[in-house]
Amino acid sequence: MIRLERSAQEERAALAGLTGDEYEAQWRRWRAASEAARAAVTRRAETTGADEHELEQAVQKAVRQGQEDPAVE
Repeated sequence: MIRLERSAQEERAALAGLTGDEYEAQWRRWRAASEAARAAVTRRAETTGADEHELEQAVQKAVRQGQEDPAVE
């Protein structure tokens, strides 16, 4: 899940500065990555009985913390 969320955030960041067809193509890549991350969270929540919102927040926090730690990259 963390890998999928990180990928979605990277695809979103890649939208910066794009316009026209390039923007549209990147937006579709971001949307697909975001949907994949969200689906993984939903599946895990359903499987484990965890609160979906809390699980999503924990994944996003883990990704943010990983980006702040240079040893992770």
